[in-house]
Amino acid sequence: MIDLTVDEAKLERAVQRARERNIVIPTFKQMKDPEKHTPAKIKERLKKVGLWDVDSANLFRITWKNEPTKTGGLYGGVNYLELPKAITGVDARIVALVGKWFPTGAHKVGASFGCLVPRLVTGQFDPTSQKAVWPSTGNYCRGGAYNAQLLGCESIAILPEGMSKERFDWLKTVAGEVIGTPGTESNVKEIYDKVWELRRTRDNIVVFNQFEEFGNHLWHYEVTGHAMEEVLKSILGPKDRFAGVTVTSGSAGTTGCGNYLKTVYPNAKLAVGEALQCPTLIWNGFGAHRIEGIGDKHVPWIHDVKGTDMVMAVDDADCMAMVRLFNEPAGREYLVSQGVPESFVEKLPLMGISGAANVVMAIKMAKYYELTSRDIILTVFTDSMELYGSRLEEMRAERGKPYTVSDAAVDHGRHVLGISREAMLEMSYYDKLRVHNLKYYTWVEQQGKTSEELNAQWYDYEEYWGSIRSMADAIDEKIEEFNARVGLL
Repeated sequence: MIDLTVDEAKLERAVQRARERNIVIPTFKQMKDPEKHTPAKIKERLKKVGLWDVDSANLFRITWKNEPTKTGGLYGGVNYLELPKAITGVDARIVALVGKWFPTGAHKVGASFGCLVPRLVTGQFDPTSQKAVWPSTGNYCRGGAYNAQLLGCESIAILPEGMSKERFDWLKTVAGEVIGTPGTESNVKEIYDKVWELRRTRDNIVVFNQFEEFGNHLWHYEVTGHAMEEVLKSILGPKDRFAGVTVTSGSAGTTGCGNYLKTVYPNAKLAVGEALQCPTLIWNGFGAHRIEGIGDKHVPWIHDVKGTDMVMAVDDADCMAMVRLFNEPAGREYLVSQGVPESFVEKLPLMGISGAANVVMAIKMAKYYELTSRDIILTVFTDSMELYGSRLEEMRAERGKPYTVSDAAVDHGRHVLGISREAMLEMSYYDKLRVHNLKYYTWVEQQGKTSEELNAQWYDYEEYWGSIRSMADAIDEKIEEFNARVGLL
C-alpha cells in the first residue's frame, strides 16, 4: 500500500531543502490537466527551460500534454500518433500515446515520481541524508535519478550492464552512482540481489522498486489512464468502439491505464505482453531477449492479474525488424511507396523498441478479435529511437551490408503484415489465478512479502485495489500542504 504516515522531523528537513532549491511539486490534478492547474509562475519559468534540463520546473512537465518541443514549451493536447493501415495491415485503428516529450524522453519519469513523491512529502524520505535507490532495466532508473536531482536528492541507479549505451551515458550525468548488474533485459533477479546487498552493507538508503511500488500503478491509473480517455473522447465516432489497451508487462505500472479505462469502458480488454523468448506469463517460461524496457521472469507485485484479460508473447525479431523498417532510409522509402505519407514516416522514430512490441500486440489483438475500422486499440510509445541509436548501428554491423528497399519489403511482409494470432491466451479465471500465484515465488519466498497480502490481492480484490486507486486525492492534499510549508507560491 501507499503509506502516508508523516515523520515530522524528516518532513521539516525536506521542506527546508525544497525552499533552498526553489522546488514546487506538482499534484496528480496538475499532471492530468497542466494547462488549467499549473501556476502562472511555473509556466513563466518553463518558457526558459529545456525539456531535459535539470531544473525543478520540469517537474511540471511530467505529463502527456507537453508541447512537442525541446525548449520552452508549455502545454497542449495529449501527444499521440495513429498508425495507418498501410503500415499495420489491419482495419482497426491503432493509436499510441507518445512518451518522447516527457523529460528524459520516456514516461517512466512519471512512474518514478509516483513512487518518490508520496514519501518525500510525508517525511518518510529525507533528501538531506538518505539516498534513493532505483532498481530498473533502464528507463525507470533514468527517470528516478532525474526526478531525484530535481528534488534535491542523491541517487543510486541499478540496471543490467547489457542495456543500451545511450541509457548509461546519460544516466551518469544525473545519478550519483550507477551500478551495472549481470545480464540484459530479462535479468531482473540479479537487480533484486544487488538491492539486498546494498541493504545489508549501506546505511541511509531508501529503495524505490518499481515492481512493488504502488505509486507506479497509481500514476498510470490516474495520469496515463485519463490521458487515454481524453484521446478516446476526441476520436471516437458515434458508431465506433473502444476495443482495448495493449501494453508490455515490464514493471506492470503501465497496465494501470487499462485498469482505469475498464471502469469507463467495461467491455474493453486489457492485454499484457512479454517476449516470446521469455514467456513467463503465458507458459511459465524463461529466457533472454532484445526488447529493452519490459522486464521478465517474474510477475510484478503491482500487476493486477485479475483485471487482465489477455496475455500474449511477442517475437523480438518482429520488434527489431520494425525498428529497422521505420528508421532506415530504405525502409522509409519503401513505406512511402506503399502509400504512407512522407510527413507521417518522419514521425516513426517516435517509437522505441518497447513501443514496437506494443504495436505488435495491437496488431495481434486486432487479428484475434477480428476488429474492424470501427474499433480503436490504444497503446503506448514508452520512449523513442533517441535512446536506441546504438542498437541500430549494431544491427547494421551484424548484417554487414546496407539495408535495401527489398529488405524493407521482406521485413514489412514477414514481421508486420505477417504477424499471427499465435502465442495468445484469452485468460479464464484459472488462467489468471495461475499467473497471480507465480508472484509467490518472487515476492513471498525472496522479497519478504506475505502470503496473506498475496491472497488479499486476489480474494479481497475490490477492497485491496480500490483502496490504492482512490489515493490520488489524499496524496495531492499532502503535496499541497508540503508546497504551502515551502512557501514559494
